[in-house]
Amino acid sequence: MTYTPKSSPPPPGPALPVLPAVPAQAAPPARPPENTPTPSAPPSGPRRTAFAEGLDQLRSAATTEPGRLRIIGALLALLVIAFGAVTAWQMTDRASAADDVLTRSQPLSSDAADIYRSLADANTAASSGFLAGGQESSATRDRYERDIRTAAEKLVNAAANAEPGSPSTATIAKLNRLLPEYKGLVERARTYNRQGFPVGGAYLRYANEKMQQEMLPAAEDLYKKENQRLSADYADATPYPWAAIALGVAALAALAWAQHRNYRRTNRVLNHGLVAATATAAVVLLWLVVGHTVARAGLNDSYDHGVRSLNVLHDARIASLKARGNENLTLVARGAETKKIGGRTYDAYDYDFGTDIKALAAHLAAAEKLADDTSGERPVTAAVGNMTEWKKRHTAAREQDENGNYQQALDRVIGTKGATGECFDSVDENLRTALAHEETEFERAAGDGRDALTGMPAGAAVLAVLGAAGAVLGIGRRLSEYR
Repeated sequence: MTYTPKSSPPPPGPALPVLPAVPAQAAPPARPPENTPTPSAPPSGPRRTAFAEGLDQLRSAATTEPGRLRIIGALLALLVIAFGAVTAWQMTDRASAADDVLTRSQPLSSDAADIYRSLADANTAASSGFLAGGQESSATRDRYERDIRTAAEKLVNAAANAEPGSPSTATIAKLNRLLPEYKGLVERARTYNRQGFPVGGAYLRYANEKMQQEMLPAAEDLYKKENQRLSADYADATPYPWAAIALGVAALAALAWAQHRNYRRTNRVLNHGLVAATATAAVVLLWLVVGHTVARAGLNDSYDHGVRSLNVLHDARIASLKARGNENLTLVARGAETKKIGGRTYDAYDYDFGTDIKALAAHLAAAEKLADDTSGERPVTAAVGNMTEWKKRHTAAREQDENGNYQQALDRVIGTKGATGECFDSVDENLRTALAHEETEFERAAGDGRDALTGMPAGAAVLAVLGAAGAVLGIGRRLSEYR
């Protein structure tokens, strides 16, 4: 029997790794048919603008000291330039308005008053010549012609300086149309009066009606419009330039902050560029405040002690002319024109004379209060005395006329001695003297105000450019330390 040994199991070895099952390969996708569009890639988002990218760069630059310095330098230069530009702009406007006050609007206002005065005086001279009849003096005739010529010349000057299409232009055109018509009526009145025809008085009254109801109201309207223009120029010239002052204070504050920041980081007291920029900004601000204050004071003085006095004196002179015209027409009409007031009947022209004399007294009282020196007060006081004597002589002349003594009344009005005409001439001459004095005062004060602004716009612009350059150079000096 054969012995077969039993084999032993093999010794254990390392475990073999178990491989994952490989899935069956999927079938390739079906080939798309030809001419089928290939899908595009999905959008990557909106493209950023240049402003956004610049803002990011600015933000990243602000995280470094050189970047911050560049930003500070640019802002300082921009602020100083803005201060200079606004100062130049505002002071140019104010200097132009101040020049208009002195050389344009006030002279035109005076011309408008002269137009009114010349027309009223021509009307007075025409009535005086009519009363003299065939014995009209050459002085009266020359005075009438001179007044008409003056009114025509002033109207031409006003038309040349009026803005096209403005209300003043229409008023001037109206006066230019009415002036020849008035002259024609006066010449007809004189012609018939020399021939002894009573219709001459009717023509003169018609001429006076045209003057009182159409021409003088138009001249007064022109005077008011020119005064409004003068007031508008004062309103443009005198207000403080608050925008420029605010920018100047802001510029100085920013420059002070920049120098303080520089001192804290470098322990250096002065930066020459920033100091120069601060000095120029301070000079411009000081010049602006002081110069405009001086100009404002001069312009206000020219208005308070010049324009106000001139307006009152013009009104007084006009009232005296109207009173004289009505006094003459009282004798021309000889009771043909009446008006009822409060149940009583008055001679129309004599009643208007009383109204004009009261207005004259009120204007003279106001002129005395406004006169600020003896040279201005003396002629006004003399005019008050002349007016008082005029009223006395007028009362005496009216008594003679009411008693039927027409020739005696006429002598007391247009005579050579002791007549009311002497008082009127004295009032008119004294008012002319007072007006000349006040015009001189106005020109002096307004000229001082305008001259205080001379050179300020150009000077502010130049200094602002120098200040901005100083700020840039000062910051540039600090930036050079980082290179």
